[in-house]
Amino acid sequence: MPITVHDDLRIYELSTNQTSYVFGFNARGILQHLYWGEPIEARDCAHRLLAFHHSSFDFEVEREVEEYSFWGGASYVEPTLKVQFADGVRDLKMNLEGHQVEVQDGVERLSLTWKDNHYPLLVRLHYRVIPELDLIERYAEAVNCGDEPVVVENIQSAAWPIPMQPHYRMTHVTGRWAGEYQLRETVLSEGKKTIESRRGFTGSHANPWFAIDNGIATESAGNVWFGALGWSGNWKIVAEKTNFNHVRVTGGIHDFDSQWTLQPGETFAAPVFVGGYTARGFGGMSRLVHDYQRDYILPKSPLRKVLYNSWEATAFDVNAEEQIELAKRAAKMGVERFVVDDGWFGQRHSDRAGLGDWYVNPEKFPNGLGALIEKVHELGMDFGIWVEPESVNPDSDLYRNHPDWVYHFPHREGTQLRNQLALNIAKPEVKQYILRFMTDLLSSYPINFIKWDFNRTITEPGMHGFSPEQQKEVWIRHVRSLYEIWSELREKFPHVEFETCAGGGSRIDFGMLRYADQAWPSDNTDAFDRLSIQEGFSYMYAPQIMMCWVTDSPNGLNGRKVPMAFRFRSAMTGSLGIGGNLREWTESEIVEAGQHIREYKVVRPLVQRGKQYRLASLRDSATSAVQYVNPEATESVVFAFLHSQQFAGRLPYLKLQGLAGDRVYAVSGIHKDEVRLHGSTLMNAGIPLPMRGDFDSLMIRLEALEE
Repeated sequence: MPITVHDDLRIYELSTNQTSYVFGFNARGILQHLYWGEPIEARDCAHRLLAFHHSSFDFEVEREVEEYSFWGGASYVEPTLKVQFADGVRDLKMNLEGHQVEVQDGVERLSLTWKDNHYPLLVRLHYRVIPELDLIERYAEAVNCGDEPVVVENIQSAAWPIPMQPHYRMTHVTGRWAGEYQLRETVLSEGKKTIESRRGFTGSHANPWFAIDNGIATESAGNVWFGALGWSGNWKIVAEKTNFNHVRVTGGIHDFDSQWTLQPGETFAAPVFVGGYTARGFGGMSRLVHDYQRDYILPKSPLRKVLYNSWEATAFDVNAEEQIELAKRAAKMGVERFVVDDGWFGQRHSDRAGLGDWYVNPEKFPNGLGALIEKVHELGMDFGIWVEPESVNPDSDLYRNHPDWVYHFPHREGTQLRNQLALNIAKPEVKQYILRFMTDLLSSYPINFIKWDFNRTITEPGMHGFSPEQQKEVWIRHVRSLYEIWSELREKFPHVEFETCAGGGSRIDFGMLRYADQAWPSDNTDAFDRLSIQEGFSYMYAPQIMMCWVTDSPNGLNGRKVPMAFRFRSAMTGSLGIGGNLREWTESEIVEAGQHIREYKVVRPLVQRGKQYRLASLRDSATSAVQYVNPEATESVVFAFLHSQQFAGRLPYLKLQGLAGDRVYAVSGIHKDEVRLHGSTLMNAGIPLPMRGDFDSLMIRLEALEE
C-alpha cells in the first residue's frame, strides 16, 4: 500500500516503487521527519523519534527535523506557517486532531488535521503519493473556523528534510532575459540559500525547483532529492543548513509584501509542492518529472505541431498580403501551424500604442482576419495568434477609458516597462473584459492556437477598489485570477492549444503547465546559445513543452553564423518551430528546411514522448548530445553538436543509454552505410562522432531489429 499508518507507533509511511518516506510523532507531540530514500521497514524507524528535555540545544535539534513548522515557541528554523489572530496574538500551538487516508483520482492521499489549542484555526497537511514515479505531492491549507478574520502572514506548501549527508550540494537554475535556465551548483554551508521571485510571476532569473545531492551525483548515478513548486506568482524556496548539519528545504508562496486575510469560514490552500528521490542521478530525476508532467499535469493534447511564427519576419508591420506570402512559403516546407504575432490589432504599429484594444486592425486586414485564416487553411495549416491580455499601453482606448484598471499607487507615477502597464486582473470588471474579448476572438474565428504573452513584471502593486487590508493580497489574487481565466477558456474552447510566454522564459512552472500545452523558454533563438538554455530547461521540464525556433543566422543577439542543419537539429530536441524571415530564404534553403521538417516528423514521437538522456554537456566539453528512447527501447534518436574543433583527431566515443542490452540495433547517421550493433556495445563502448569544424552536428537514428 502507498500509505500505511502505524497507529501503535504514531508513524506514517509513504511508499513508492523505489522509495520510503517516513515521519511520526515523538513523545512531546512534535511531528518529526524520520527517513527519505531507498525502501526500508518503516517500523524500524521508531528509535529515531527524538524527545529531548534537557537543554535548549536538544529543543533546537528536535525542531530542525520537524515535518512542518508552526511558528511559535522555541522554533528558529524557517517557518512554514505564521498567522496573526484578531487579538494580535502571533503564536501557534497546534495539536493533531486526526488523520484520514482517501483515494483521490485513483491516487491515495493522506491528510493530517491540526487545531490550535485556543483559537478556531484548522490546518490540514496533505500528502498524495504517486508510486510509479517515486513522487509525493504535498501542500497545506488553513481553515478559519471562527467568526473573526485571521491574517495569514506566511504559508509554505511543505518542508522537505534531507537525510543527513557529509556534504550537501544544491543544483538549481538562474538566468536573465535571453540567457535563461543556466545551471548552477551551490555547496550548502550553515545558513540559508534562497531562490525566489518577487516580480509577480515565475521569472527568468530563477525557477521554482531544487535538487540536492551529496556532491558526487552525476547525470546517470547518485542519490538526488528534489522538488518543484506549482505556483506562477511570487515564490521562494529556502534550503537551510543548521549548525547541527541538518538541511531542510521549504517552499511556497513568497511572504515578502504578502499576506492573506482569512475570513470566517474561508479556506486557503497553498500550491502543490512535489518532491522525489532517485538513486539514478540527475537524469533519473528529470525522467521522473517529465513523466509526471505528461501523466498528471499537462492538458491532454496531441503531439506538438510544427509551427511558423511571423514575428521575426514582420515585427509590428503586419498586413494580410505579406502574411499570406509567408504562409505559402511555410506550407511549402511542411509547416503545420501558422501563427501571427504582435501587431494585428488596434493601432498597434510599435510597442508604444494599441495594447489593450483587441479589435482587428482594418487597414492591415481590409478583408478581415477571416480571409487570412481561410487562406492558411487552404494551404493545409491551422491558425494561431498572439495576445497579451494582462497589459495595456497608456496610449490606448482601454487605458483612456479605464485608467483605474492598472496596478498603481495614489500620488505615484507608474513605472512603464516596454511602454506598458499591468492590468489588475483580480478586478472583476477587468477579468470579465479579458474573458469577453478572448471569447469573442475564439468564437468568431477558427483559431487553434493562442500564444499568451506578458512582457512586464508587476510594479506599483496597488489595487484600486480593494480595501487597505487586501492590498498585500495582490500577488496571490493576480495568479488566482489568471488560472481562472485560462481554466474557463480551456473549458469553452477545448480545441484551442495554449502557449505560456512571459518576457522570454518566465512564468513556466508546474502551476501554469496545468493549463498550457507548451512554453517559450527564451527570446534567444540562437541555436548554439539555446543548447545550454534547453539543457537547463530539461532538468525539470519535458521536451514536448519546450518550443524551439529555427531563425535567421547570424542571430541579432550575437552575430554568430550557424549552419541551417545545426539550427534545425538544435530546435528538433524539443517542439519544433520556425521563426525566420522566409521571404529572405533562398529556394535551396526552403528545400533543405523541408527535409529537416520531414525528418523531425518521423522522430517527433520519440522526442516528445520518449525518455530523454543527456549524454554530453557543453559545460564539460566542446560537444553536446541528447538522446530520446521510446518506452519499449526499440527506437531511439540522438542529436549531437560540436561547438568547435579544439583538438586534432577524433572526438571521444559517445556512450548511449536506455537501450536493451541484448537487442541488435540498426544505426544510421554515423557512417555512410547503416551499421548493426548490440545495445550493450552502444551503451558501454559507445559510437563514434564524425563531426569536424565549428558548429557541426549529427542526427543518429537507431531501430531494434526483429528478434
